[in-house]
Amino acid sequence: MTHQTLVPTVNHYDPEDGWTKTTCAYCGVGCGVEVKARANSRVLDVRGDQSHPANYGRLCSKGLALGETVGEEGRLLHPSIEGVRTSWPEALSHVADQFNEVIRQHGAESVAFYVSGQLLTEDYYVANKLMKGFIGSGNIDTNSRLCMSSSVAGHKRAFGSDTVPGCYEDLEQADMLVLTGSNLAWCHPVLYQRIKAVKQQRPDFKIVVIDPRRTDTCDLADLHLAIAPGTDVALFNGLLAHLAQHGIVDEDYIQSHTEGFTEALVTAMGHASNRRTLATRLGVDDHQLETFFQWFADTPKVVTVYSQGVNQSSAGTDKVNSIINCHLATGRIGQPGSGPFSVTGQPNAMGGREVGGLATTLAAHMEFDNREHVQLVQDFWGSERLARGPGLKAVDMFDAIESGKIKAVWIMATNPAMSLPNADKVRRALEKCPLVVVSDCMADTDTARLANVLLPATGWAEKSGTVTNSERRISRQRAALPALGEARPDWWIITQVAQRMGFSEAFGYQSEADIFREYVALTAYRNDGTRNLDLSFYQGLTDAEYQQMLPRQWPVRKGADIGRNAKRLFGDGVFSTPSGRANFVTVSHRPPKTQVDSEYPLVLNTGRIRDQWHSMTRTGLSARLSGHSPEPFVNIGAQDAARYQLQDGALADVTSHWGSVRVRVQVSDQCQKGQIFMPMHWNDVFASKARVCALIGENLDPISGQPENKFTPVKVSPWQGKSEAILVMRDRRPDLDCDYWAAQPIEGGTLYHIASRRSPAELDAYLQSLCPGSAESAQHLTFGHPEQGEFRHAVLRQQQLLAAYALAKSFGDKEFSWLGQLLTPALDGGALGALFKGEPSASLAGGRLVCACKQVGYKTLCDAIRTQNLGSVSELCAVTQAGTGCGSCLPELEQIVAEEKADATAA
Repeated sequence: MTHQTLVPTVNHYDPEDGWTKTTCAYCGVGCGVEVKARANSRVLDVRGDQSHPANYGRLCSKGLALGETVGEEGRLLHPSIEGVRTSWPEALSHVADQFNEVIRQHGAESVAFYVSGQLLTEDYYVANKLMKGFIGSGNIDTNSRLCMSSSVAGHKRAFGSDTVPGCYEDLEQADMLVLTGSNLAWCHPVLYQRIKAVKQQRPDFKIVVIDPRRTDTCDLADLHLAIAPGTDVALFNGLLAHLAQHGIVDEDYIQSHTEGFTEALVTAMGHASNRRTLATRLGVDDHQLETFFQWFADTPKVVTVYSQGVNQSSAGTDKVNSIINCHLATGRIGQPGSGPFSVTGQPNAMGGREVGGLATTLAAHMEFDNREHVQLVQDFWGSERLARGPGLKAVDMFDAIESGKIKAVWIMATNPAMSLPNADKVRRALEKCPLVVVSDCMADTDTARLANVLLPATGWAEKSGTVTNSERRISRQRAALPALGEARPDWWIITQVAQRMGFSEAFGYQSEADIFREYVALTAYRNDGTRNLDLSFYQGLTDAEYQQMLPRQWPVRKGADIGRNAKRLFGDGVFSTPSGRANFVTVSHRPPKTQVDSEYPLVLNTGRIRDQWHSMTRTGLSARLSGHSPEPFVNIGAQDAARYQLQDGALADVTSHWGSVRVRVQVSDQCQKGQIFMPMHWNDVFASKARVCALIGENLDPISGQPENKFTPVKVSPWQGKSEAILVMRDRRPDLDCDYWAAQPIEGGTLYHIASRRSPAELDAYLQSLCPGSAESAQHLTFGHPEQGEFRHAVLRQQQLLAAYALAKSFGDKEFSWLGQLLTPALDGGALGALFKGEPSASLAGGRLVCACKQVGYKTLCDAIRTQNLGSVSELCAVTQAGTGCGSCLPELEQIVAEEKADATAA
């Protein structure tokens, strides 16, 4: 057996000014980014690409901080087997031999790949080809199962293909925008800023937010419908009934271009015949519901944007179709300024869906249940082993690992030990699995800790390939830095293993451009126009042309007017179904599978926060992204907080049928009575016990297999320790022996938020054991006594702080996060005075971070308002520069100005 050992090189595309055009690593907006490496360093300067149609130069706080996340810190640099460093040839052969042996003994269904929307399309393509085409199993699934699979299923039921009909321009051309299950201000902030600009230009542009929780997105809304969790189908069935009752449906469109309307309407009418009864079920005011229905009916140009609040449900697919039904009934689809619009959560979830990364699809939008598609793919790949049916979806896959059915799994660029529901069970499954291979760019993740084999993959700034965003736009991601250590591209790792498994001829690629050309050819192969995923324009693409590809929406058919006809699909009323007609799907309201009861009386909702991303492996490297929300928290309303004896800023245990976490309490008016919210990001690398998915059960949508992350019955109880501390260190500790800890990256080190059932003196002894400074040159300073109020300890060497901590039985309202600003090259008198007094000097007293882009704190903002008598957000921005970066903090700035005005009036 022979195999190629090609080592890929960095492929730069540098314009004359030295800036490399690439694509952001975060959400599905797909923003264009320009980066430039500083001389002799791995520091990247970052700016938005003003020519990219997704963002026109705008970037959010995370995108602006990309340059701070590309260093060597935390990176996986070398292959290893059972914790022992090894060579690439040995690691690759080991993985190939082990997979082959498991398949020989137990069959192709005994192995699986679990991949990620962080992979590039070329990576995804070869992973899917290897598993489905040559191993012969459908057991490859992606973490997109957790965020977008209900949209995929809904699209396919309605349109016959997983196709997003519209484009970002529709958000600006609409006269009404419905945002349902989407906190766009925090999760897709660049789109939010585009919408906000339209609202400022056209105040009559109506915006409706449908969300049980009050989020920052609501600040832009003309109407906020805070429906009861899980009632989306009832709402949109009610809307469909209203449209029919008032003669708003487009009868001609329905007759000419759709099927199933009568059945869908009968069911909708049966569940929503009385608007007031419906309003009661939804938990909203009848007048608000009437307003929403009437606005939708009266506004021909309506876009409905939806995201995880719709998808992450045991009825997610039905929710998607209930939305699409309303647009089909009015013919508001595929036209400028109208249509349903699913915004994706990951940078290349769409690319993965296109090539076949989901277990339930074959490849290139072709399906297992279509014999012609199966034969076509088999002929194209030249494989006799092609899988003949779908594989296991994500949750089912890890159940099969737990039961022993799957004996070898390869996990790529994702962290299922913290992101899948019933996360503790997933961890146990991986501990039992005979072979766990993890390829990742980071060395320490919850999942990497459970791996038998670790393979170092290149990170965002080192990768080259393509990604597809939410509006079907394919963009190039280009390498700007050389790979660290022995890291290699994912596509290279996969193809090298494939060659060693005996498939050299089918996986002889020498570059990512080779893979892209093959993928393009597959989309065009025997495509008579019925498959709208057609990239035939790119056939024959040279390496140079691949490097210089411009962002384009698909389809990009050979000979077509490129771009013009790809903005919107289905505008001609022709769909991808066998009949060419769209399907109305009959849906009924089904409540979430697990309901609250006397033991678990609160509904847990989960989601993302403004400055973090997924499991924080990248954003957790940036100090400025961690300042706004430095600790895991549970957000709860004041009434529920009082009922369950919870104090703002204190710690609490959140417990469900499946697990328990410990987090900070955050009391606000965001959540309605009986509801709480927790962010998804924290994991065992960044906190002691805060994996929110340990709370979430395996309640799945029966069609999409997507988990119900937005409705988990829980209880919340106060947790009381004997002492708490803030610890600042230059070196990162992987774990602390404390009842509660959370690690916050800061400039020059890490700040730990700590609580313990140890006495203050016992905690002092433990923290001293963590501090460096055994050398004779180290100086130890102590202030106070551990058992008598507040105590501070600092370790210095030559006027440089090595470590410091403050501890007390309770800090109360006093905060010590300013200690994190002392890891400077040399401490000045003001810093030493702050240590002595236990109070920040004027230069350290900015308070909790509000604006991540400009690093402006709460106290700084309040002081500016008071001392300069500022009365508006625009004045505050001009004076402090807060809000002049990405704009994500503007809703919070508005709240601060309003609070200060109220305080001044009261005074």
